[in-house]
Amino acid sequence: MPQIVDFLPARRRRIGYVIAMRVIVIVYDGVQTLDATGPAEVFATAGRRLRARRPCYELLYASIGGGDVTTSSSLVIRTRDLRRVVPRATDIALVAGADEAQVRAAAADAALLRWLQRAAPVVRRMASVCSGAFVLAAAGLLDGRRAATHWLGADALQREYPAVCVDKNAIFVRDGSTWTSAGVTTGIDMALAIVEEDHGRALADALAAYLVLYVRRPGFQSQFSAALVAQTEASDPLGAAIAWARAHLDEVDVEQFARRAGMSLRTLHRRCLARLATTPAKLLDKLRVEHARTLLATSDLAVKALAADCGFGNPARMKRAFERELGMGPREYRVLHGT
Repeated sequence: MPQIVDFLPARRRRIGYVIAMRVIVIVYDGVQTLDATGPAEVFATAGRRLRARRPCYELLYASIGGGDVTTSSSLVIRTRDLRRVVPRATDIALVAGADEAQVRAAAADAALLRWLQRAAPVVRRMASVCSGAFVLAAAGLLDGRRAATHWLGADALQREYPAVCVDKNAIFVRDGSTWTSAGVTTGIDMALAIVEEDHGRALADALAAYLVLYVRRPGFQSQFSAALVAQTEASDPLGAAIAWARAHLDEVDVEQFARRAGMSLRTLHRRCLARLATTPAKLLDKLRVEHARTLLATSDLAVKALAADCGFGNPARMKRAFERELGMGPREYRVLHGT
């Protein structure tokens, strides 16, 4: 029997109904296709996997003005006029992202911002995928909240909206009823987490398996390695050296890193600054923090042993690196994200 969402009246809970939550996917011309369709497919599949008497999520694509919207890959989506959509207490409003020009146009659309501001205190969840966070920020809905966005736009989001606490590491963030995800496919991870909250982990895991996802990624997983891969070409010796360093965090130091890259220490320092905007030592610490985050969240390994395994040497050094990168120590991180 499907799990019943908690806002159902008692009589309908007893007879086994599942009321559909409306998912309003907000799009505009040039929207990133997977930002809009990836989470939507998760929600659409949920009802079929539950075999409920009716869908547990009702999908509605909407845009200012309505009509056909053309995505980044030339897919045409037929939409309703968002201005005529009345927000409900059970709604999930989800703003998809786009390339810079298109998302900035959306963030400057007064009608869109007014609708989001009116809907925010009403809907069950307000969410964004990728650079859609810029639209929520422009509406003032991320002020004082933690938020995620694509790693390419994280610095710009923080600079342009200083009241937002941008988490440059997480692939998705939940702050109260507001959910934000990082680049493109992370909208799927966020949607699975929402399904888990509504209907339990078993359904979310079944959806991930049905959609042939390699692994369900938790929100604390870092974007950092993906960013490194994107910024270093396969032929670049720095990329190969980073891959080697990640596999040898318990022993690597800057000198070994330089030798692996085939560079002098001075050249390595210049290359890291130019390509990754960080020093080799800080780069290694970032890689160690990334690995330690996963261990803290998924194991009960003692902090001292974990520090050694990640190459920090001692807990004090690991704590300093965590506070520099994440603004909290390893123990606090485990309390927030440990299973």
